[in-house]
Amino acid sequence: MQEYGFAHVWNEGDDITRAIAIVLLIMSVLSWAVILYKFGQLFVLRKRGKAAERFWQAGTFDEAQRWLGKSASNPYAALVAAARETQESEARSHLAGAFGADEWLRRTLMAVLDEQMARLQNGVAILASVGSTSPFVGLFGTVWGIYHALLVIGSTGQSSIDKIAGPVGEALVMTAFGLFVAIPAVLSFNMIARGNKAVAQKLMRFAHDLEVYFMTGTRHKPQAAQRKPQQASGPVVPMQRPSAK
Repeated sequence: MQEYGFAHVWNEGDDITRAIAIVLLIMSVLSWAVILYKFGQLFVLRKRGKAAERFWQAGTFDEAQRWLGKSASNPYAALVAAARETQESEARSHLAGAFGADEWLRRTLMAVLDEQMARLQNGVAILASVGSTSPFVGLFGTVWGIYHALLVIGSTGQSSIDKIAGPVGEALVMTAFGLFVAIPAVLSFNMIARGNKAVAQKLMRFAHDLEVYFMTGTRHKPQAAQRKPQQASGPVVPMQRPSAK
């Protein structure tokens, strides 16, 4: 078994065989790096999404913004900062005359959303490319191994198993290597795409709630809070809106 393993393929193969193996190895390392990064990103974004659910429970807008933090990689904080800056910025008074205050706020939030959606998609194309091309790279290695087997048969005039086992084993190893690279990339791509979709929906809902709040002063009420009866401790104090400078 060891004779026809990957080490045998590397030692007995020619430059093209080694080049195919190196390409598949690079694709595997690259895809796993993207997989670990994207799953870590989704884990962090889910935690921040839960923190964003508490945003509307704060007594003041400043307090709610402090809960979200000021991390540049936090999309919820970026939406809040953009909405607040739109209200407080002097540029709003000029542009609002052309678009209207509500339209200008909507455009600002959509611009931030587009930027955050683009960040969510970073690396996904790499997984799609690896998952779709690595089987064919491995198949090329398979064809090359079979070609070597035919050369052995043609040069020796013998087709016994001991003569062609090496090239055929090389072909099978390259096929398995291509599948080993492709399967994790495809499965992870589907899982990450679903995770990105869930995060994107939460971001769009949060942006909509921000727009409603700044336009009407009505803050979002979490579903859990709507289902629970009001406690005896008294009504919830409305969130104080930030004053325009």
